[in-house]
Amino acid sequence: MNSQSRRITGDIALCLVFFTRLPLPIFDFRDRRLADAIWAAPLAGLAVAVIGTLTYTIAAWLGLAAGPTAALALAAMVLATGALHEDGLSDVADGFGGGRNRERKLEIMRDSRIGAYGAAALALSLLIRWSALAEIRDGWSMLAALVAAHGASRGLLGAFMHILPPARNDGLSAGAGSVSRQTAMVGAVLGALALLPLGLNGFVSAAILLGLVFVAFVALCRRQIGGQTGDTAGALQQFAEIVVLLAASVALS
Repeated sequence: MNSQSRRITGDIALCLVFFTRLPLPIFDFRDRRLADAIWAAPLAGLAVAVIGTLTYTIAAWLGLAAGPTAALALAAMVLATGALHEDGLSDVADGFGGGRNRERKLEIMRDSRIGAYGAAALALSLLIRWSALAEIRDGWSMLAALVAAHGASRGLLGAFMHILPPARNDGLSAGAGSVSRQTAMVGAVLGALALLPLGLNGFVSAAILLGLVFVAFVALCRRQIGGQTGDTAGALQQFAEIVVLLAASVALS
């Protein structure tokens, strides 16, 4: 295996280790940074999509109704990621909703306790995603929807980290390093490719929604805290996943 192949394999492994809780071998990542590997985040999303689809297929085979089947698929995916992005969403909701200034917002976001804003945001995220998944009627459509949602939502992360500077000098985002334009573009292209299973109409509607969410959330983060953190990246993933699943529920139902 040449150095380029090792780098690609290492980046994919790093994203799988970071973005999932799958039982993987121990890797040596001392020569790699998350900022360099973030292009492979959509590929980690594909692993989550496969887990959700397998759970959906088994539940449907057992004869469960659409609602419980969708709930079990969603639960499996949350477990597969260790609720990483849900945690970011709840922290951002608490910080942006409850903080009076930049410093206080960042302080609240670092607090491990969840408040009313965070609980409401988390509940709404789960509810909307569950209701969209419950509209999808077969395993292949579910796979297409989940590949699109989990691939495309993570494809935005590199561009998000490239455009916005870290909002604090320490923490996950600052430690990840700066994302190059090329790395951000590769991730975005992989994320866009993940939308292809939705068909032409689904692709166009999901891409437009993702663009609107991305621009709006970048502007919000810039205004609220002057940059990005690991929590805001998680919140962006959640918003993006939601809009893609909504588009998929229309295109594939």
